[in-house]
Amino acid sequence: MQDLPQSDLPEVAFAGRSNVGKSSLLNALTFRKNLARASNTPGRTRELNFFNLDERLMLADLPGYGYARTSRTAIAKWSALTRDYLRGRAQLRRAIVLVDSRHGIKPADLEVMTMLDEAAVVYQVVLTKADKISEQARQSVLERTCNAIARRPAAFARVGLVSAHKGTGMETLRAELAALL
Repeated sequence: MQDLPQSDLPEVAFAGRSNVGKSSLLNALTFRKNLARASNTPGRTRELNFFNLDERLMLADLPGYGYARTSRTAIAKWSALTRDYLRGRAQLRRAIVLVDSRHGIKPADLEVMTMLDEAAVVYQVVLTKADKISEQARQSVLERTCNAIARRPAAFARVGLVSAHKGTGMETLRAELAALL
């Protein structure tokens, strides 16, 4: 934790299962193709990566939870750092919990949400890869997700639905992040 960037800037952290699209979403949000390195291989992000946006906002790309092609020791190490960061970062304004819209909320997502609820860290669920499912499936997963977070104490009320590839929902998410400033 002592090696993380020291800053008074408000921070937004992006968390989610491996290959949910965290890096792709960060690239789309910032209009940059290679700001965050995206990979098809689960577990490529193994550190907390910070991106300073014009000295106004700091974005944090967190390692994915769930499956990764690496040792259990390495996974445990970066998982512990992520937990410490989410529980103890004073400038953290919101955590964005990314969920693949094709699969919906999984038990690992619920564990992270429970940890955020217990730490009183406000989080917003954002469904990714919306371009990969039909409109009917989008509405269904959106409704199921809203129901799943309805009684969670730290959950932000609005669930986002985005596609980094097609740009769906990006302007709304940018506006919500800007409101945190």
